[in-house]
Amino acid sequence: MTRGIMLVKVSSKLTASFIKEVKNKAGVIDVYPVFGRFDAVVFIEGKNFPEMKNVVLNIIQTKGIRSTETFTEAI
Repeated sequence: MTRGIMLVKVSSKLTASFIKEVKNKAGVIDVYPVFGRFDAVVFIEGKNFPEMKNVVLNIIQTKGIRSTETFTEAI
């Protein structure tokens, strides 16, 4: 398995709904609201890098996202 972290900026009024929706998406391990430059951190996993790409593409379609940064483990 390949694991990663997405740091997400969300429109302020949509953070709670973003977290609720993303928790149920395939490849999402967990989601936490955070303070600082980003509003949420999403822990993700996939069988390989192409699957990780699909997980990320699915997440970024969620309403309210302003920007993301994604980090994957180096293998």
